Amino acid sequence: MYIEKITYIDSNLVSALRRLIPQLTGRESHLTVEDLEKVIAQEETHLFVAKEEDEIIGTLTLQFYHIPTGRKAWIEDVIVDQQARGKGVGAALVWHAMRIARQEGAEKVDLTSHPDRKAANMLYQKIGFKIRESNVYRFEFPIND
Repeated sequence: MYIEKITYIDSNLVSALRRLIPQLTGRESHLTVEDLEKVIAQEETHLFVAKEEDEIIGTLTLQFYHIPTGRKAWIEDVIVDQQARGKGVGAALVWHAMRIARQEGAEKVDLTSHPDRKAANMLYQKIGFKIRESNVYRFEFPIND
């Protein structure tokens, strides 16, 4: 297995992410080439994939941001294909992102994980992430038809 940063978008990547995203969200993905081009066009965003031979078996997004209290990073969309779970793919992706975050000067790295994702939560704690005492709020804008 190896991890690479995505620097260009092709149909194989779109197909792989359309297969993986529902494993995280429970919803069908309508991801397009254009959607992914917007992601990788952001200088502070790194989209990583884990591959076994040429097959994408996992993904992780690392986002950097600057605020008055420092440079920080956020990990999102950690997804490991169901067939590849238990092989260390998630850990490898997270450790890779942590190395990049450290190299690029992040003082902290945050992530969230739904409590039902027991294996993922155990992995993050094993790596050294601590559960924060904080409320997470979300406001969803209504979809205009």
